[in-house]
Amino acid sequence: MTDLFDHLVLGFTVVLSFQNLLLCLVGCLVGTLIGVLPGIGPLATIAILMPMTYNSEPIGALIMLAGIYYGSQYGGSTTAILVNMPGESSSVVTALDGHAMARQGKAGKALGIAAIGSFIAGTFATLVIAALAIPLSKLALSFTAGNYFALMVLGLTLAIVVAGGSVLKAFCMLIVGVIMALVGANPVTGEPRLTFGSQILYDGFDVAIVAMGLFGIAEILRNLEAPEGRPFVSDAVGGLLPDRKDMRESAGAITRGSLLGSIIGIIPGNGATLSSFVSYALEKWVARRPQEFGRGAIQGVAGPESANNAAAQTTFIPLLTLGLPSTATMALVGGAMTLHGVIPGPRVIDQHPDLFWGMVTSMWIGNLMLVIINLPLIGIWVKFLKVPYRHLFPMIVLVCCVGIYSVNSQPFDVLQIALFGVIGYVLHKLRFEPAPLLLGLVLGGMLEDSLHRGLILSHGDIWTFVSAPLTLILLTAAAVVLGSALSPSIARRRQLLQEED
Repeated sequence: MTDLFDHLVLGFTVVLSFQNLLLCLVGCLVGTLIGVLPGIGPLATIAILMPMTYNSEPIGALIMLAGIYYGSQYGGSTTAILVNMPGESSSVVTALDGHAMARQGKAGKALGIAAIGSFIAGTFATLVIAALAIPLSKLALSFTAGNYFALMVLGLTLAIVVAGGSVLKAFCMLIVGVIMALVGANPVTGEPRLTFGSQILYDGFDVAIVAMGLFGIAEILRNLEAPEGRPFVSDAVGGLLPDRKDMRESAGAITRGSLLGSIIGIIPGNGATLSSFVSYALEKWVARRPQEFGRGAIQGVAGPESANNAAAQTTFIPLLTLGLPSTATMALVGGAMTLHGVIPGPRVIDQHPDLFWGMVTSMWIGNLMLVIINLPLIGIWVKFLKVPYRHLFPMIVLVCCVGIYSVNSQPFDVLQIALFGVIGYVLHKLRFEPAPLLLGLVLGGMLEDSLHRGLILSHGDIWTFVSAPLTLILLTAAAVVLGSALSPSIARRRQLLQEED
């Protein structure tokens, strides 16, 4: 306990500098904004803004990117409650009772309890990360190259399962991502591979460029294609502070949502979205009057909002302790860490304690900022909702191009963004999810590195990858996960989800 307290003190010492506080504030504001504006999302936003962090310190860059991710969970609830238009998928269930409360003149109470629940859940999730980080890192440090190889195989398998739609299409995207990770110089011999004689490809594909194109530019093209219809938004939201009765009714939901979200967030997958749905179902199940759900039950707002915010933060645990990104967004954050010279995994705590504990404590600071700044800024967010998208996208494209060009001053980088943007748009039309491709690109390099090290240490003996008990357990888990994804019932459910999209 004393060590944990000392670590948290170190974290607060790092994050309470003026620059890091400012970057945390920027991340929270941007995250809230993109949560409020439907159709952009944290993944595309992080991809767009990542090049702008190259010239800053790693800790400041990661604090800002993390703020964008969990800040978007706050912003998504604003539009879900006010106009029944969730800014984030994790806020879909919030709209059921949140908007019903808004129609009853209780929008302020709904927004207030969403902010309070999210802050409490975020505080709890921060403590969970701090408590689990060191034990998990010590476990990961005992991993052999074969163990890491099996862990990367499990991560790639989970990337297939997490994707929606056809398993075959997700598998194809994953393979393409892994092949892209092999492009460039061999990490051992330095020999060029799959470059076709082009010097430009010698350094391989930049994660930021690929992500910015596949998610940022492609998302812009998709939004421009869709017919634009902005609902009328009332400026009046009422009082923002729930009364004692509201707090008593919400206390249990916030507690259960915080616990549930913290657990689900650690599990690879879209934890924030899944936890909000599970929390809503749980609250309806334990409620004395379940018939009130869907008609303005405050527990239907407090539970899911607490759960999705807690899950958004504990999603960082597998990345920071095991080096295993559990979602496409975490893969992008992991790529940002690598570009700053910090390799995600168990050695982060020992080699970069200021970065790790600074990032952890910044989550608590960020949640406090979100409560303080979000409620007064609701009027501004409402006005943003009224801005037509055709007026917003030119600025987004300009930020993309300037940001990526400023890194290497290479015009070809800007062309690559445009190319991957078109590819991402075509993939969407063909119902191929690009998320497995990005995960394959990030994990493919780690997989190859583990394979190389294992073969070198075993003098080419492939048996080292199946002889250790932990390796067998991880490979068996990967086989079970893949087998479950191929079951007819789950395949049908994936297909239905894709058709709904």
